[in-house]
Amino acid sequence: MTKKRRRHQKEHSVSFMGMTRKRIITYGIIAAIISGISVVGYKSMIPANGNTPVFGIPSNHFVKAKYSAGSGYAWVSMSSGTAKGLRGSGGGGIMNPTYVFNRGGLQSMHLINEDYETHSKHNFNIDELNIHSKDLAYSASQTITFIADKPGNFQYYCNIHPEMKGNITVE
Repeated sequence: MTKKRRRHQKEHSVSFMGMTRKRIITYGIIAAIISGISVVGYKSMIPANGNTPVFGIPSNHFVKAKYSAGSGYAWVSMSSGTAKGLRGSGGGGIMNPTYVFNRGGLQSMHLINEDYETHSKHNFNIDELNIHSKDLAYSASQTITFIADKPGNFQYYCNIHPEMKGNITVE
């Protein structure tokens, strides 16, 4: 075998369809990264009480866990009283607010533990809609996106502090 022929075979063993080994590895890494991002994006579109992704913009509700010596533990709305889906006396800071959701609507509850005085853990639960947050330590937060798919009146609560409860109506 001549030197020219060995050199030609060596070049072909390193490349595949005109691509070098380095380029093939680079494309493989890029494909793996894109696949990973796609899987995470797909899973983030699945609501807490569902098993298929939902393409839509949820209604956002901001709630914080608080403690005060005068009123004890409570969920406090950080949304204004005129916000759609919130019934209360108007203005922000409604304690244990009542929420009204349309049936089939996509909802996001943004929870934050701001229990500065006791630094106690809190969680958020709606049993009938299969919604359960993790236990939130002081200053921790969690967003739970779900579909209000069952009509009726339901109670949300913290199972660590049973006095932290309010009502949700799905119409």
